[in-house]
Amino acid sequence: IHNLSDSVIVPIAGMIITFVLCYELISMVTEKNNMHDIDTWMFFKYFFKMWVAVYLVSHTFDITMAVFDLAQYAVNQASGVIAGSTALDIHSVITGIDEKLEVMELSELLVLTLETMIVSFGMIEIYLYTSVAPIPFATMSNREWGQIGTNYLKGLFALAFQAFLIMVCVAIYAVLVSGIQKSDNISTALFGIMAYTVVLCFSLFKTGSLAKSIFGAH
Repeated sequence: IHNLSDSVIVPIAGMIITFVLCYELISMVTEKNNMHDIDTWMFFKYFFKMWVAVYLVSHTFDITMAVFDLAQYAVNQASGVIAGSTALDIHSVITGIDEKLEVMELSELLVLTLETMIVSFGMIEIYLYTSVAPIPFATMSNREWGQIGTNYLKGLFALAFQAFLIMVCVAIYAVLVSGIQKSDNISTALFGIMAYTVVLCFSLFKTGSLAKSIFGAH
């Protein structure tokens, strides 16, 4: 993804920077009564904007990785709090499960597959977001075009901190499943586990929209 971004997207971002800076210069000159009210400070400000634009595009990958490193720190801290409390011992919930499984077919792989798919889709979205990062970053130095880069940065933070919201969902799920009562009825016990798992899956799918609403991304 890093090589793809540097070799394909960064040259496109360079052309966008050229257009944005030319547009910025033309707007700056025309706003000053067709160069009748020109002062030296405006050119220093223009060159500073130019430097910021080039710096952002040339360090885009480092900035995006810094956002995800910050979110990873939050996730690591959260995992340290809830570690060891999310395990569900099926033998303690359903008594005599070994004997019952000899006559029944039971598969818990569906839940595991669903969780794996959520993580996989999340990683694909992260890769897609990171690969095109130089383009929106190239617009951030301009006042009118800067909303593109600002909204992208909000979406980047929302995507990164979605993992923290997932950890919160898992923590709540751990509290719920820890309260499941023991039962000798396999159907009743499995129904309780399934109900909490459905709530977990629904919450996981809502973390994306919730994270975007928190950071104001759209």
